Amino acid sequence: MKVLVIGSGGREHSLCWAIAKSDKCDELYCAPGNAGIDRVAITVPIPVDDLDGIMDFVEDNGVDFVVVGPEGPLVAGLVDRLEAAGIKAFGPTARAAEYEGSKGLTKDLCAKYSIPTAEYARFDEPDAAKEYIRIHGAPIVVKADGLAAGKGVILCRNENEAYAAIDHIMIESAFGEAGAEVVIEEMLVGEEASFFALVDGKTAVALVTAQDHKAVFDGDEGPNTGGMGAYTPAPVITADMESRIMDEIIYPTIRGAAADGRPYKGVLYAGLMITEKGPELIEYNVRFGDPECQPMMMRLKSDALEMLLACTEGRLDKITLDWRDDAALTVVMATDGYPGAYEKGSEIKGLDRAGRLKDVEIFHAGTREDDGRILADGGRVLNVTALGKTVGEAQKRAYKAVGLIDWPQGFCRSDIGWRAVGD
Repeated sequence: MKVLVIGSGGREHSLCWAIAKSDKCDELYCAPGNAGIDRVAITVPIPVDDLDGIMDFVEDNGVDFVVVGPEGPLVAGLVDRLEAAGIKAFGPTARAAEYEGSKGLTKDLCAKYSIPTAEYARFDEPDAAKEYIRIHGAPIVVKADGLAAGKGVILCRNENEAYAAIDHIMIESAFGEAGAEVVIEEMLVGEEASFFALVDGKTAVALVTAQDHKAVFDGDEGPNTGGMGAYTPAPVITADMESRIMDEIIYPTIRGAAADGRPYKGVLYAGLMITEKGPELIEYNVRFGDPECQPMMMRLKSDALEMLLACTEGRLDKITLDWRDDAALTVVMATDGYPGAYEKGSEIKGLDRAGRLKDVEIFHAGTREDDGRILADGGRVLNVTALGKTVGEAQKRAYKAVGLIDWPQGFCRSDIGWRAVGD
C-alpha cells in the first residue's frame, strides 16, 4: 500500500515512524516533511495548504491512503476532495472539521446536546464583548474563534487583562481572520488533560490518556504555546473518569454531530478540565495532538496503519488496540524567542548521539537539512521522546537525551511531567 502523510511537524514524524513499521506499508511519502521525517519516508516539497498539488501527487503516484496530520487542510476540505476522487483518507470532512475551525460552533454543540462545558458567549463586535466582561467579571477566558495554532486562548486574571485581550484579538488582529469573532467563557478550575478517541462515525475507541504542557515556562507560567511537552498516561484520568468522558462527552458529541449533518470520522481530541464536578470540555481538536501524539505512538504496539485504516473504513468495532505498559514523555525543544519572534537557521548538533540512548526517539518538528547539517526551521523544533516504567523514569531518560544535544539557540522546559512524577 502506498501511503501519504500530510504535515511537517513532530506529530507527522511520529506518525510516519509508526506507519513505516507496518507490513501493510509498501511506500511511505510525507508532504512536505522535515529533516527527521526524511529518514523514514520519502519527503515531497508540497505545502500542506496546496490542495491542488497534493491531489496531483496522489493521482500521479497511485497513492492508496492519505493521513492528514494538521488541522488546516482538514478545515479546507482535503478529505472531501480525496474521497470524491476515490482515495481513502484519515480525517474528518470539512463540515466535521469545523468543530476545531470554530470554537463557537463546538460550544453551541455542547449547549444543544447537554455536553458539560464552561458557561460562554460569542461575539463579533468588541464593545459587546467588553460589556459582557464588565457584567461577568474576572477571571475569565478570551478565545479567538478560529484556528490560531494553539495560541489564540488568553487567560485573564482581571477585567483590564480581558479588555486588552479583546483589543489584541479583534482590533489589533493578532490572529488574523481567526479573531474576527471571540468566545468568552468562565475560567474552569481543575487539572487539564488531553483525551483522544478514534471515531468511525458510529463507534468510538478511546486511546491512551495523555497530558500536555501549553505554557512556555516552568511551573506552567508564561504565554500559551502549541505545546512544550507531553506524557502518557495521565494519572488524573482514571478508569472511572474515562468511562464518564466517553458517556458524557464523546458519545453525545458523535450523536450530535451526526444529527447536525456533520458526521465525524477520524481522531477526536477533547481538551478537558477535570473539575470537582467531573470532566468538562474546553475545546475540540480534529487531529492528533502535537506533542501528545509523539509519546502515544511510542506506546502503541498495534499496527498503526491498520488502526488508521480501520477507523477510515468504519470497522473500529472489529479491532483491539494493544499498548505498552510503559509510560512515555516528550520534551519540546524550541528556538529562543518562541512563542514570539525567533530566528531560523541555527545549527543543531548531537542528535545522533542523543538518539542512540535506549528507548529514546527524537521526532523533528521544525528542521531542515543543509549540506548535511540539521538547522532549526521553526519555533518548536525537536521532540525528545522516551519510554520508562514510570513517567518519572521516562522524564529522566528524555532529559538525559536533551543534555546530549548541542543547540545554544534552543531552550526547553525543565519540568515536563511534573504533575505525574512519582506515579
